[in-house]
Amino acid sequence: MPRTPDEYAVHILLSSGHREEVRFATIQEFQKWYSGELMPKATSNDFISVPIKNVQGEYMVLRPSSVSAIRVEPVFAGSVERF
Repeated sequence: MPRTPDEYAVHILLSSGHREEVRFATIQEFQKWYSGELMPKATSNDFISVPIKNVQGEYMVLRPSSVSAIRVEPVFAGSVERF
C-alpha cells in the first residue's frame, strides 16, 4: 500500500538567488494556488500573496515574474527532519 504524504513542501526559487519554502496540506491546494494565482500573472511585476498557513501573523508576497523554479516535495510524518 502506498504511503500518503502528510503535507507538501513547496520550494520557490527566485531569480535573485533567494529560496523560500511554504507548505501546503494537499497537492490540490498547491495546484489551486499555482493555477489560480501564479500562472495567470506569470509575467506580472505586481505582487501576489503566497499562502503561509502554518505561521500565525506572517505573510509573504512575491512578484510572479521573479519565480525561476518551483520544487514540490512530499513530506511524510515518519520522515526524519533535516536540520
